[in-house]
Amino acid sequence: MRILLLSDSHGALPKKIEPFLKEADEIWHAGDIGPSGCLDFLESMAPVRAVYGNIDGREIRLRCPEYLNFNVQGLSFFMMHILGRPGRYSAQAKSLIQKQSPKFVICGHSHIALVAPGQFPGTLHLNPGAIGNHGWHKSITALRFQIENQTLSNLELIDLGPRGTEQPMVYF
Repeated sequence: MRILLLSDSHGALPKKIEPFLKEADEIWHAGDIGPSGCLDFLESMAPVRAVYGNIDGREIRLRCPEYLNFNVQGLSFFMMHILGRPGRYSAQAKSLIQKQSPKFVICGHSHIALVAPGQFPGTLHLNPGAIGNHGWHKSITALRFQIENQTLSNLELIDLGPRGTEQPMVYF
């Protein structure tokens, strides 16, 4: 199963992401989606698992939960927009993660891509950075990986280049 992990689109996607969307078996979005048209577009490309972020309005919050706990091919995942980073998880995030004991912890919000050992032993922290054009990040990024035989493999940072007006974007 090929997964494309996005966050912080803020209602815009770079045109360069389309080939990655087309080859994904599932698209996961870690919040700050933007207008519901952005989520509609992603859902037209592949099945989507998404949580809402702090900028998301009522429509997205009705369609996406605050956090998700799920299993894919024997691997457990926890996704929430605002977690913090390993060693600095919010009290709410720590409590939820401890209850669920996931193998992988996914977040967004910081606009900074980070793959690192998680705050709890045996966990891996995944933040894809920001796929949109709004924010303080310098580069537009995402993560992709495969899940097969109870293993996450081929983890790759997709760097689509600098954020800014020269990046052709689709706005929703």
